[in-house]
Amino acid sequence: MSTLAPYACNPDQTRGRRHAEAPPTGRSQFQRDRDRIIHCNAFRLLEYKTQVFINHEGDLFRTRLTHSIEVAQIARTLARNLGLHEDLTEAISLAHDLGHTPFGHAGQDELNACMRELAPGAGGFEHNLQSLRVVDELEERYAAFNGLNLCFETREGILKHCSIKHARLLGDIGQRFVARAQPSLEAQIANLADEIAYNNHDIDDGIRSGLISIDQLLGLEIFATHHAQVKNKYPDIEKRRLVAEIIRAMINTLVVDLTETTLANIRKHQPDSVDAVRQAPPLAAFSDSMRRQADALKSFLMENLYRHNRVMRMSVKARNIVRELFVAFQNEPRLLTSEYRRTEPLDQARAIADYIAGMTDRYAIREHRQLFTMDAG
Repeated sequence: MSTLAPYACNPDQTRGRRHAEAPPTGRSQFQRDRDRIIHCNAFRLLEYKTQVFINHEGDLFRTRLTHSIEVAQIARTLARNLGLHEDLTEAISLAHDLGHTPFGHAGQDELNACMRELAPGAGGFEHNLQSLRVVDELEERYAAFNGLNLCFETREGILKHCSIKHARLLGDIGQRFVARAQPSLEAQIANLADEIAYNNHDIDDGIRSGLISIDQLLGLEIFATHHAQVKNKYPDIEKRRLVAEIIRAMINTLVVDLTETTLANIRKHQPDSVDAVRQAPPLAAFSDSMRRQADALKSFLMENLYRHNRVMRMSVKARNIVRELFVAFQNEPRLLTSEYRRTEPLDQARAIADYIAGMTDRYAIREHRQLFTMDAG
């Protein structure tokens, strides 16, 4: 890409892959990563994994797949604005949720609890680490290696969070957490694009579901400001279009603010390479005012949507399914196919976690029914 800024990741200068491969023909190294992610099994399964609402609750609610695509769209816009590598940013965005469990955060939290309580020493469960595990080990598509054998820069961006304990076990990809350094700007942008996407689209799904209302949201500065702008321009607009216009305007405002603030930080610190970005403070950021408004929106959604009694009721059911599956498989590993059976207890617990994390919502429900209901067939 001729428009790459000096602080952007360059596919011709990648730190490489875990397993040596001939360079791709007709596409860059980061394009190859993006393509491998799109074609892998874990990416397809995101279509039937929960974002907020369980898959069978409605066809129009976001899934992990649609969320990931929306993140990638926002991230590419930001990358273009900042002179970053768009394909790398897109690859990170598309892969960031590959390790997510069925049933969203409820499933992740319960699987982590099971690992810590029932298999102490196995390391718990965290979907971010699991996403890296998917692309490094669990995908089985190539004869020469396990995983997708992605570039260091893509793997770096996928691993957004990591404890120091886990980081020390991950070699070069975990070193930045030990050194308290930053990832590339492409990774920083993908992380904030994720926040922009889920905050705004959870508003859309929340209103569509009837769990939150426009009147409630008017108590938030960021929503009220854009509501007034839309109503002033289109005073007779119907509710569905009103919500869509507000969300579109909010996303644009957040993208513009993030672009301008990040460019100001770049001018201040003047990184002249990717390594300089890694040694600088976080450069991708919202302005203080926009950060405050975005945090208020996140707090509102946590209290009024994610903890709404309807969502909580489904979350309790989901957690019970995950726990009962885990316990059943741990007590009797012969319930599993041979590929998930291990001889060592901690290895067996991790294999069970891999199996459950790879399930879609509907597969987990069906597996639970077949194990615990006599007439399941």
